[in-house]
Amino acid sequence: MKPDRLPPLNALRAFEATARHLSVKEAADELCVTPGAVSQMLKALELHFGTQLFRRINRGMALTPAGQSLMPPVRNAFRQIAEASRRIVADPGTGPLTISTTPFFASAWLVPRLKQFHDAHPDIDLRVVTGTALVDFVRDGVDVAVRHGFGHYPGLRSELLVAVEVVPVAAPALLASLGRPKDAAGLARWPQVHDSERKAWQRWFQAQGIEEFSAPRGPSFDDSGLMLKAVLSGQGAGLLPAAMIETDIAEGRLVQLANVALLEDFAYFLVFPDTGRVRPRVAAFCAWMREVAAAYRQAA
Repeated sequence: MKPDRLPPLNALRAFEATARHLSVKEAADELCVTPGAVSQMLKALELHFGTQLFRRINRGMALTPAGQSLMPPVRNAFRQIAEASRRIVADPGTGPLTISTTPFFASAWLVPRLKQFHDAHPDIDLRVVTGTALVDFVRDGVDVAVRHGFGHYPGLRSELLVAVEVVPVAAPALLASLGRPKDAAGLARWPQVHDSERKAWQRWFQAQGIEEFSAPRGPSFDDSGLMLKAVLSGQGAGLLPAAMIETDIAEGRLVQLANVALLEDFAYFLVFPDTGRVRPRVAAFCAWMREVAAAYRQAA
């Protein structure tokens, strides 16, 4: 078998059904063919791979190690094909519009404003899911995403929504150990907790007029909530959204180390596929997000 030669699709379908039922007869009933036809397709597949995929046990059957290795990717492939088919034939004007956003942005910014969107577009139901990794829009069934970073997403359109004020903070125990820094430059020598791209501290130091600082070291996290836990546990100083840590500072769990700063290019971005034609419901949500974000920036 040549490494790049794909197995017959019908034989893979017969294999997946047989492996799921562990029965040639039940697989044949599902596929609306005869048991003999399923057996022939399985033999063809085993010839293709040059190895046995099933073994007989008593009156039943079981997967061989090769069959066990083949089953998960084949099943996932058919599931993805089925999901993609459902999305293609579905009416894009019906069903909920799926928005993927980070947990912090959803709780602190998006959810409190969603009634405004519903009032303006009562015919569009939203489904909000949270996560930090950039989604696969087709595989995950996501229409629009909001992500925090520098807005560089190849193959996708990204538009700046809002930049969030950040403040450098640390746990009191770390402050007691290292002493309060005299100025912003003093923080360059502190242990630091980083965002996933490890660029926020660099931007912050540059905004303070500090050009000499060491390469970023220390743990990094793709979620503000995880960064907060790391800072609270004394792992280093962290740059966190000011609105997120007001209570922790007020109640003494964190100490503010310098003034609040607005990093203009380290922001929340609206992200969606660059397909050339934006569906009307996606366009309506994006237009509303731009309008609300503009009002937020003016009020800030």
